[in-house]
Amino acid sequence: MKMETSGKIKYGIWGLIVGPVVVMIVGFGWGGWTIASTTEKIAAQAVIDKQAAICIAQFKNQANYEEKLAAFGKVEDWKKDDYIHEGGWDKMPGQEKADSNVCQPCADGVELLIKTKS
Repeated sequence: MKMETSGKIKYGIWGLIVGPVVVMIVGFGWGGWTIASTTEKIAAQAVIDKQAAICIAQFKNQANYEEKLAAFGKVEDWKKDDYIHEGGWDKMPGQEKADSNVCQPCADGVELLIKTKS
């Protein structure tokens, strides 16, 4: 085998080894690629965020909104998610049981309502 041919084969094999590694680094680092578990976490968080928005809307759309907002402001910080759960605002339309993961983001959103109102 000629020296030129062996060099081409050597660099070709290195290209086959290093090329996919570089593509994966670029794809996962800057290309926005994700693995299935990361995608599932992102999707679950998006669902919680949307449900929290619905929870806040349900809180705002009640008849005695001003009274409930004032009462919410007086509740201790560590009990605010319980207040949301007891009020039933974390229960989504069509659901029989509320998702407990919605309470804290919803309470944070209602807290923002208080801050923007002031």
